[in-house]
Amino acid sequence: MMNVIINGTPYDLPDGTTVAQAVARLTTATTGVAVAVNEEVVTRGSWDSTRLTERDRVEVLTAVQGG
Repeated sequence: MMNVIINGTPYDLPDGTTVAQAVARLTTATTGVAVAVNEEVVTRGSWDSTRLTERDRVEVLTAVQGG
């Protein structure tokens, strides 16, 4: 297990967890989602191949419609 911070909250995740798997824990949205790991944007095409490591800081942002 490894500890990562997602949107300011600590999570224990299995070793080798990808960005895509981490995002799936937080939202079921399939569009309007942006991710940064350690303050660097991860493109959507890289989510499945980008593995998180111990103490990574992940920010998951979702677009909200309305006004």
